[in-house]
Amino acid sequence: MSTPFPFTAVVGQDDLRLALLLNAVSPAVGGVLVRGEKGTAKSTAVRALSVLLPGVDVVAGCRFSCDPGAPDPACPDGPHEGGAYESRAARMVELPVGASEDRLVGALDIERALSEGVKSFEPGLLADAHRGILYVDEVNLLHDHLVDLLLDAAAMGASYVEREGVSVRHAAKFLLVGTMNPEEGELRPQLLDRFGLTVEVAASREPDQRVEVVRRRLAYDDDPAGFAARWADEESAVRARIVAARELLPSVRLGDGALRQIAATCAAFEVDGMRADIVMARTAVTLAAWAGRTDVLAEDVRQAALLALPHRRRRNPFDAPGLDENKLDETLEEFGGQGSGDDEDPDPDPGPDGPGGGGGQAPESDGPGDGPQGDGAGAPPEAGEGGEPQPSGAGSGERQPVGAGEPFRTKVLSVPGVGEGAAGRRSRARTERGRTTGSRRPQGALTKLHLAATVQAAAPHQRARGRVGRGLVVRRDDLRQATREGREGNLVLFIVDASGSMAARQRMSAVKGAVLSLLLDAYQRRDKVGLVTFRGTGAEVALPPTSSVDAAAARLESLPTGGRTPLGAGLLKAHDVLRVERLRDPARRALVVVVTDGRATGGPEPVAHGARAARLFAAEGIASVVVDCESGVVRLGLAAQLAGDLGGTAVTLDELRADSIAGLVRDVQGDRHSNGHSSRRAA
Repeated sequence: MSTPFPFTAVVGQDDLRLALLLNAVSPAVGGVLVRGEKGTAKSTAVRALSVLLPGVDVVAGCRFSCDPGAPDPACPDGPHEGGAYESRAARMVELPVGASEDRLVGALDIERALSEGVKSFEPGLLADAHRGILYVDEVNLLHDHLVDLLLDAAAMGASYVEREGVSVRHAAKFLLVGTMNPEEGELRPQLLDRFGLTVEVAASREPDQRVEVVRRRLAYDDDPAGFAARWADEESAVRARIVAARELLPSVRLGDGALRQIAATCAAFEVDGMRADIVMARTAVTLAAWAGRTDVLAEDVRQAALLALPHRRRRNPFDAPGLDENKLDETLEEFGGQGSGDDEDPDPDPGPDGPGGGGGQAPESDGPGDGPQGDGAGAPPEAGEGGEPQPSGAGSGERQPVGAGEPFRTKVLSVPGVGEGAAGRRSRARTERGRTTGSRRPQGALTKLHLAATVQAAAPHQRARGRVGRGLVVRRDDLRQATREGREGNLVLFIVDASGSMAARQRMSAVKGAVLSLLLDAYQRRDKVGLVTFRGTGAEVALPPTSSVDAAAARLESLPTGGRTPLGAGLLKAHDVLRVERLRDPARRALVVVVTDGRATGGPEPVAHGARAARLFAAEGIASVVVDCESGVVRLGLAAQLAGDLGGTAVTLDELRADSIAGLVRDVQGDRHSNGHSSRRAA
């Protein structure tokens, strides 16, 4: 896009604009994570911000954008002493979700390093983003090790590339912005904490604001340059304000009163570690500078808390980020006796040009609107629900949803064999990271050199190549790529029996607690999850495969029960889901978890129908485990028979716990046994 949408023309989204502007004033705030549904101006606002950043002076010809006034003494293109410089606009660099590690941090020419001893380094995106913006769209879908690398660089202000004894370091100071749709999966809490600020965005439900969104978007699409020109004055005003705030920032005083309020707030909300206190302090100082003040006031501390603490309050992936504002106000009032600065502002301006506003916004567009950018225990058991089949029909005997029991740590369930799926923490796989298991000829660019294998391949040819001196004559054909084994994430597809035989409240609460525990495990192991339920006369896909375990937990919580047990329908529905998912993500292997007591009722020959459907999974080698929910003194063993037909493993609810005496369940078995039962293998 040659002419970006003007930042000041974004309708509403005050918190988003403010968080971006604060980071533009002071990148030390630590970046911003923008969470929200699709089509809420996330990407457009970030791209528009780059136009507002003041230009930078760089050393002429330096690939690492060194400041001529204070060049990096360790710059790979240095030293820079009294050289020419040039001025250019601040860059905005986008990191694609599918980027490799070499694309992010840069790559060394291993062949030249071995044969010539030369550090030939090709800079990556971190070098391009130095003194600009690094933007990661869908950051929650980025591989964890890449997120770790860029967050480490953002924290240290430098990037380090270490490979086979060759080391390169260069400066990498940038404004880090990540955007994500929570429906597609969450970031790990450790990574969430590394973002300084977080903002939740949502589309406006006000018709007038939505009309203004459409009006501006259509005007921009018809004439981008003309539309941008109409907002040029507002853009210039915000740009000048950023420069003024940067100049004022070193003069802002953070008094002891404000510090006490910051510390008390972080303690009251029980955030882990000290990063929240530091981020709040830097944000409050930047807010004061943005407002043109040299003292930090109580409203600065409050606004800093609203931006810096919500994502640090999560205790598990199913907790919604947020902050109790009443509790925040009480804490600030309790610890505000000594004052936050020399004088309180008698009339703070909460609007877009004040401490809490985005600045430069046209008055008629204020508000939380969408952007034009288009971008446990259960209740006591009820009588009559001890496993008797309910009358036919989806609605017959339906019970209201019950809450899930207390989650627990589960045993590790993994898919046998070695896969090649997305990086994760469940099953064995050939990956870019992990322990080295061998070598092969590189297919495409060399990323991980196997030094010993390379030397071994080159050694027999040294005399023929006329080797003289100490250097090793290495050619492209000699290079060997290291093969590594790590862990992959799988698709964990839950098939949950919600029929009348499972409807006893105490029992269903325990079942939901077990599934919730497995969902927590799937979150930690970076799996995709899906949910199929069956009851009454059929089955439904309650949740298509997704990276959002939050969505799966929400669907599970609202799951009603009742009716007959169409086991075969549930298995066939799950088989269809897997067939479609294999087309979308063929490298990701599946693990099917069937949660049932094994009963099959309703329809002609329900038991035989269920067995035939189960054997489809066995025939295709799909890994499966049956969580046996049968209870009572007399047990029919139907779940174990189902596991045999599936070619998988059966475990009881008690055995699913990691601390049970049954031992640790590792690989889901793929062998069927003559007696129809499956075996369990202890690690």
